[in-house]
Amino acid sequence: MHRATTLALATALLLAAPGARAQSAGEMTFFVTSANPGQGANLGGLAGADAHCRSLALAAGAGNRTWRAYLSTSAAAGSPAVNARDRIGRGPWRNAKGEVIAQDLASLHGDSNGLTKGSALTERGEVVNGRGDNPNNHDVLTGSQPDGTAFAGDGDRTCGNWTLGGAEGSAIVGHHDRLGLQDDAPARSWNSSHATRGCGLPALRTTGGAGLFYCFAAD
Repeated sequence: MHRATTLALATALLLAAPGARAQSAGEMTFFVTSANPGQGANLGGLAGADAHCRSLALAAGAGNRTWRAYLSTSAAAGSPAVNARDRIGRGPWRNAKGEVIAQDLASLHGDSNGLTKGSALTERGEVVNGRGDNPNNHDVLTGSQPDGTAFAGDGDRTCGNWTLGGAEGSAIVGHHDRLGLQDDAPARSWNSSHATRGCGLPALRTTGGAGLFYCFAAD
């Protein structure tokens, strides 16, 4: 058999085999960032966080969508609060393997979503370290309440609306692996588990985080 024909046949068999990726990277509509931009929770505000989502998606072959970071912000300087749930479209959302993690906003913020350690994959289709792994990176920045809305009041839950990257400030995180110190609702929450001890990468690491966040395709 001609070598080119053999290679083509092998490729076809690989794609058809059980466990092959269910869809192309261009159809991915959800991922956890594989890396922090480098300044902890200082993401350059929502615009900077969205740009990081786009950059990672582009590198993974999924740059043909409108990517938004799942982050809320607080009202400040005359600007209203922004709800993370209002930024990400209507769904459904699929990970890099084609698995549906939620059909719509209601299921994403309800008990029926499919977010687990095994499905909350990076843009590369990789599993993110969770509780029990070394290092534990299960804290995911959100600044949000369980229903995906921003917090009211004066407390800092968004690291200065994602502009602080030092020891000062704090942000709400969720657990992508749905595990915590206790078996309760906050510990199992993917988007609203607890506050961080600061906003820089060293501070985020103390509670089990690497400054990662969720990205959703809004279109």
